[in-house]
Amino acid sequence: MKISHDFSELWSEAPGLRRWSENAALAVAIFVAFLALAGSASGQVSESANRGGLTIAAGATGSGFELQFGDRKMLGITGFVDVDSRRRLGLEAEGRWLEFHQTANVHAETYSVGPRYHMSFGRFQPYAKGLIGFGDFNFPFNGGHGSYLVVTGGGGVDYRLNRRISIRAADFEYQSWPQFTYGAASSIAMSSVGVSAGIRVRVF
Repeated sequence: MKISHDFSELWSEAPGLRRWSENAALAVAIFVAFLALAGSASGQVSESANRGGLTIAAGATGSGFELQFGDRKMLGITGFVDVDSRRRLGLEAEGRWLEFHQTANVHAETYSVGPRYHMSFGRFQPYAKGLIGFGDFNFPFNGGHGSYLVVTGGGGVDYRLNRRISIRAADFEYQSWPQFTYGAASSIAMSSVGVSAGIRVRVF
């Protein structure tokens, strides 16, 4: 039986979910605008070069996740970009590709963005984040392919080696796929949980 669920169909079938997602996207846009204005304003009144403004960093990690669908344990790679203010608030965007250790050709990709909050303790920088986006899921033996809303909560810690380079020592995430489909007409929630580690480089 072929399993298929297009993201646009999900939007038309779930007006409440659509409104919630639109509000979330609006909130993220307002948050980004707030960060930009706050960074500009604080840059004008800072007493030193170490206060105010934004920093941009990018990185890559290796990831290990367990998907609730079939209790599959999969490996993949993740790319991310962090936009942070020096007042601890920021934004993270990430893409993850769980392509390794496949069984029956099951694989998944997620693309998410949302706010994050970080602190600094010497060389350590712990953080928490909440992301929203979508995930692509390929069902067993290529029996179907679907795109779904994905909501993520997580956190971790970076270890700063020098001014530009940090080690992302651990990044933990719990992902909820609230409108995941299983079968021709049924809809169930699916979750995935995992950990990532890699490198983070400040680019600005």
